[in-house]
Amino acid sequence: MTTLVSFIVVIGVLILIHELGHFLVARWAGVGVERFSIGFGPVLLRWRGKETEYCLSAIPMGGYVKMMGEENPLEGGTGSIPYDPAKAFALKPLWIRFLIVFAGPGMNFVLAAAIFIVVLGTVGRPVWPAVVGRVAEGSPAAAAGIQTGDTVVAIDGRRVTYWEDLERAVDGSNGRRLDLTVRRDGGERALSVAPRQITVRDPIFREERQDWELGIGPRLTPTIGGVSPGSPAEQAGLRAGDHVVAVAGQPVFTPEELIQAIQKRAGQTFDVTVERDGARRTVQVTATSVKERGLTGQEAEVGRIGVSIVTRGLSHAAYSPPAAVWYGLVRTWDMTVLTAKGFWKIVTGQLPMSNLGGPLQIASETGRQAQEGTAPLAAFTAVISVNLAVLNLLPVPMLDGGHLFFFLLEALLGRPLSLRKREVAQQVGFVLLMLIMVLALYNDLVRIDAFRFFK
Repeated sequence: MTTLVSFIVVIGVLILIHELGHFLVARWAGVGVERFSIGFGPVLLRWRGKETEYCLSAIPMGGYVKMMGEENPLEGGTGSIPYDPAKAFALKPLWIRFLIVFAGPGMNFVLAAAIFIVVLGTVGRPVWPAVVGRVAEGSPAAAAGIQTGDTVVAIDGRRVTYWEDLERAVDGSNGRRLDLTVRRDGGERALSVAPRQITVRDPIFREERQDWELGIGPRLTPTIGGVSPGSPAEQAGLRAGDHVVAVAGQPVFTPEELIQAIQKRAGQTFDVTVERDGARRTVQVTATSVKERGLTGQEAEVGRIGVSIVTRGLSHAAYSPPAAVWYGLVRTWDMTVLTAKGFWKIVTGQLPMSNLGGPLQIASETGRQAQEGTAPLAAFTAVISVNLAVLNLLPVPMLDGGHLFFFLLEALLGRPLSLRKREVAQQVGFVLLMLIMVLALYNDLVRIDAFRFFK
């Protein structure tokens, strides 16, 4: 029920904001709006304003704003509303029509930025202390004498508060030797270390880039947040609140390390060492094996034990109002670039179509974020809002981007395309969108293994 309600609320807000953008700019430009609808299909609720009919329809997967003279400047008006050529959309200047159409995705960008600004200015960004966890063998950090449990308090005389301060200094060093002050066993000592350059892969698109590192990671003790009934974790005696310190005798310092340690042991039985009530205990767990599809489209067997994981030591630091505005805008831009890049890679075949997600995946993730809290759900809504904006700007007929593309052609040709050509393009666009929606829904069903009964 939480998943369903949160999904309807999130999708409803995104659609409302999008259509409100079209509606408000159309009204501002003097265009008559005949109908403002949230949803498609059978109308569940309707009421009529002075000029506009407002509708709530049964299928909450979109909406529309029907404007007077939208396609044909000689047609329009419904019921008691007479047709007025002065309010016809098609008779307005090109730049006004462009603004009206762009206002929908534009409002989704505005919503995303507003959410990011509020979240960063109130809850803040996640931060963790500059406490060293894993120290890689043969790394610059190991050679300099840095040890697990050290707290970095200063770099080149500048105070270090969070792990991000350490990362920022290393990234900006360009290999220059750094003077670190670390706290160990109640005292402080000075260490000198020269970062090394390595090749790393982008965690999303797996693209290679050059980076600087010391060969250390943070210590963020992974903690079991919940245990699924009947899962291998429950059968082994693991409980919510257990702090995991080792898997198969190997220490783990972050939730990511714990997840990777479990995933690579599909179908295996291994030891898990946890801290509980100040004491350590070791239990044996047998991970189940499930198939998971990666970004490349290839399936792999991964291990699961049925736990959710939270991070001990994680806190949040709020930005000042000016900084929240700046970083909120930066976050929106970064997410826009990331989304556009993802769409491009799918269209050009660099990423498989299996990465497309549909309503089931969105609903599932919405429910998960809702369980995490209001701030994670709000941030997820901002991400989906950016995705919706970028999707609508694609030059596909039936989408806002398709209309904007027609406007660009009109500007180049000096006249609009014929009504017949636009109708054919709309029909092609409709078929294309239906195919994409079917593919996305199929991907969702594959992810939840809905076809297992037919195997």
